[in-house]
Amino acid sequence: MAEQPLTGKVALVAGATRGAGRQIAVQLGAAGATVYATGRSTRGRRSEMDRPETIEETAELVTAAGGTGIAAAVDHLVPEQVQRLVRRIDDEQGRLDVLVNDVWGGDPLTTWHKPVWEQPLEAGFRLLRLAVDTHIITSHYAMPLLIRGAGGLVVEVGDGTTAYNEKNYRLSVFYDLAKTSVNRLAFAWSHELDPHGGTAVALTPGWLRSEMMLDGFGVTEQNWRDATAKEPHFAISESPAYVGRAVAALAADEDRRRWNGRSVSSGELAQVYGFTDVDGSRPDAWRYLVEVQDPGKPADVTGYR
Repeated sequence: MAEQPLTGKVALVAGATRGAGRQIAVQLGAAGATVYATGRSTRGRRSEMDRPETIEETAELVTAAGGTGIAAAVDHLVPEQVQRLVRRIDDEQGRLDVLVNDVWGGDPLTTWHKPVWEQPLEAGFRLLRLAVDTHIITSHYAMPLLIRGAGGLVVEVGDGTTAYNEKNYRLSVFYDLAKTSVNRLAFAWSHELDPHGGTAVALTPGWLRSEMMLDGFGVTEQNWRDATAKEPHFAISESPAYVGRAVAALAADEDRRRWNGRSVSSGELAQVYGFTDVDGSRPDAWRYLVEVQDPGKPADVTGYR
């Protein structure tokens, strides 16, 4: 049986229906954790994302990977629902070791390459609520349980490291604010958790082969390289399992407090912890973006994965 360093640990992955959140839950499960996988899409009801993935499927994948998956339908914009969830975790487990704030759902609400005066305000403010308010509400209720034991970990999942985002406009004022804010939340949590021996990290995947991204390119995980004919730089993309393994590595690291307050990428952590993506490679998407894609060089992932 594979080593399971997180046996006995309890995790809450907020926003685990699909994409990064789903595989973060699965990889924590593969390391032995009990994982509460939350979201709004269930087998009985879809969220406005109108996607087929469900939290029940995520929980089943967690269990199949070697952990214990527990699906919980929660709208993280509704404080009472989050409060009930945390009470349930306390009643059933009596502890919380890992909190992952991955709630997003803003892609359909994003208007790209338009100035603020051409942006739809209602959609933009909804995006910010989904991206930021959900994370604050969840942390408000979950952190008291997390700090009950020493060494708790909070991971804020975003898009872009702090170093990248502070130098590059993310092509929409609302998207830019959302992704900058998520990283800053991890910085704030690092100060609030530090007296309790906790750790908070901002983590970004690279170009993520989420279910939505694969559908957009008309490919599957099995033939994703076909999409490079349309977008050559897609060659640097990574599966959601890669960022999932990054979170599992952080959670299993007894010296994880060295990362407190840091903003890191899945590719950066892979170099430190030695995990790989599902194909055995270690894509370093953000270094590639800075050194190859942004300067307009031809796509060439040699030395980057």
